Amino acid sequence: MTAGEAGNGAGVLVDGEAAGPEGQNQEAGKNAGVQSGDRAGNSETKSEAASQDSAAGNGSIQGDTEVKSGTDGRVSGAADDTEKEPGLPGALKVIGTQLTDSRGTPVQLKGISTHGLAWYPEYVNAACFRQFREEWGMNVVRLAMYTAEYGGYCTGGNQDELKELIRDGVSCATDCGMYVIIDWHILSDGNPNTYLEEAKEFFGEIAEEYAEYTNVIYEICNEPNGGVSWSDVKEYAEQIIEVIRGEDEDGLILVGTPNWCQYVEQAAADPITAYDNIMYTLHFYAATHTDSLRDAMTKAVEAGLPVFVSEYGICDASGNGAIDKEQADRWAELLDEYGISYVAWNLSNKAETSAILKSSCGKVSGFTLEDLSDSGKWLYERLGVGGSGAAGEKTAAIHL
Repeated sequence: MTAGEAGNGAGVLVDGEAAGPEGQNQEAGKNAGVQSGDRAGNSETKSEAASQDSAAGNGSIQGDTEVKSGTDGRVSGAADDTEKEPGLPGALKVIGTQLTDSRGTPVQLKGISTHGLAWYPEYVNAACFRQFREEWGMNVVRLAMYTAEYGGYCTGGNQDELKELIRDGVSCATDCGMYVIIDWHILSDGNPNTYLEEAKEFFGEIAEEYAEYTNVIYEICNEPNGGVSWSDVKEYAEQIIEVIRGEDEDGLILVGTPNWCQYVEQAAADPITAYDNIMYTLHFYAATHTDSLRDAMTKAVEAGLPVFVSEYGICDASGNGAIDKEQADRWAELLDEYGISYVAWNLSNKAETSAILKSSCGKVSGFTLEDLSDSGKWLYERLGVGGSGAAGEKTAAIHL
């Protein structure tokens, strides 16, 4: 679907109302514009549709499969420190290029990203997250809050309601013993400095609220694009990190890289040195980004850059094209080899290839195999209990 076309669903949160998308000029979403270079995507766009009213469903994918337990790398249950929230996972820290727990044991996070919270808020619920945790083996969920699209945080969206969805998501993830990424999802704004002051205010408030939470991860700029340079991104990042560190001295922070989070080699050549516990994001769509981007990531990691894949899909870069399972498997195998965390796009029933649910699925939890799209089935087979890549299978239980 192209920019400006109405999506399916109930609408977007704008000034407290559910505003329907029909007739609205939605500045469309993921990878809007042409990506240049041999690691580039195509000129197709991911337009962002409004949310679809859904009724909670019953059922389970797992069936008779038992949930694995023990030190298989998934997030442990209740934290040892009784002062923390129930089920709060242990603190994360970056050692060299590796994400670890507080004892230095390697940790690999695998999970799912929501679609835009303003468009698909219904999937932020405890039953949904718990199913992903227990049946899919996920240990992280990403809360994608758009900044500049229709209903975005900085462009007329209801900021109080969007922050309440963030709080609900953090609460659900915490209760399920999962990590949670709070994603400042820039896209059509391109340069993260466009809404610098708004970002400072947002992350100052959020970091103050969650400074004692060991499972909260701050993603400060989703996909810098439109010719923005690494120096521009770095200038922005250092200011936002300063704000976060004023409240949360050691929470994990994810920093985006230019060209829709593909130019990780630029960050490797000039990393942020004034602050610790930082990782740099790379995004890929398997049917578009293949050997050249894998090679760039490998070189960046081997040069010492800690990489975190905070978004990926197994289709092309439009989010709505052909699926390439062979390339997707090659990506997953490489990420597992290096212990790099990866989070799939997206949790919704939007009529696009990257959505893990069929557009006909009206459930918000209790998903069955019949509810899953081809992308969803690949993800479940890759991560699900007993699957080929259950979350963190190469790592030990996470310690405070």
